[in-house]
Amino acid sequence: MRQVFLDTETTGLSAEGGDRIVEIGCIELVDRRYSGRRLHHYVNPQRASHPDALRVHGITEAFLADKPLFAAIADELLDFVDGAEVVIHNAAFDLGFLDAELARLGRPPLARRAARVTDSLALARESFPGKSNSLDALCKRLEVDNRGRELHGALLDAGLLAEVYLRLTRGQGALVIEAGDGRRGPQLDQPADLRQFVLPVLPASADEAAAHEAVLADIDRASRGATVWRRLAMP
Repeated sequence: MRQVFLDTETTGLSAEGGDRIVEIGCIELVDRRYSGRRLHHYVNPQRASHPDALRVHGITEAFLADKPLFAAIADELLDFVDGAEVVIHNAAFDLGFLDAELARLGRPPLARRAARVTDSLALARESFPGKSNSLDALCKRLEVDNRGRELHGALLDAGLLAEVYLRLTRGQGALVIEAGDGRRGPQLDQPADLRQFVLPVLPASADEAAAHEAVLADIDRASRGATVWRRLAMP
């Protein structure tokens, strides 16, 4: 499975209003491991950044003056994402800018070159309803080191997003564990007989049960009563 984690920086918040991309960063993972391939470009937007955007990314108009136009890097970007699952945090925002740039060149939307587009913000909201799910908040919650992120940068943020995504979706992808040298572990010709094992059942204490109920109540309030377990518990 090939995945591309993508991020952009822009001159402002409105692609429809004429704001443009100033930086693109992509990181490739294959089978949930960094492949060593990445794509990174600064792009001359042919316009100044809004002061609020400049405070976020710090990429000045003077710095971008000699950088390539989007048209010069469009094919490289499309080839990089071709056939991959593209993961973007708040995908609608970045795709809005990318598709606007591609439309100026008479090219189809980026999603047509990707196998699919996954919005990691939507995944985070499912996992942490009612919580802040910005990339910074997720880094803190999932213990991803982002101490070097004084300013936003597309390549840095793409790398952080990959780390966040792996932790957000962590879990063993296959039941066969590989040995340290890359060889697969021993295969079982017959199912193991587990009847010899007696698993202890440790009941929750009163304090633990109360703490658990408080967490469920918080989630229920954050989801405005949409939690499944509350509906199932109703007579």
